[in-house]
Amino acid sequence: QVQLVESGGGSVQAGGSLRLSCAASGYDYSNYCMAWFRQAPGKEREGVTGISPGGGRTYYADSVKGRFTISRDNAKKELYLQMNSLKPEDTAIYYCAAGSGYCYFPPPEYQYNNWGQGTQVTVSS
Repeated sequence: QVQLVESGGGSVQAGGSLRLSCAASGYDYSNYCMAWFRQAPGKEREGVTGISPGGGRTYYADSVKGRFTISRDNAKKELYLQMNSLKPEDTAIYYCAAGSGYCYFPPPEYQYNNWGQGTQVTVSS
């Protein structure tokens, strides 16, 4: 049974940093595309960053480029999102997700059939 469990969310002031983690279990993690999606109140869920199974390919939405860094540790079966220079518009529930097959970027939701429960990130001005 595939399980993804996020941690590391919280509340910070604008300009601050947070690091999200996602612990995976129940599948061959090192063969899966991984991505972070987020959903802000009243908005559709969007894929903000993705990473290929070996970590050689990454994607960042323009809104987070230069501020967020995705990484993965296949030995530990963990996914990370380092978020710096946070802005109020980054406020959202953040989800990690796993998808099989070729990693298309931006990450399309239809490819990702395993999701974590989400972790809240709140950035105040």
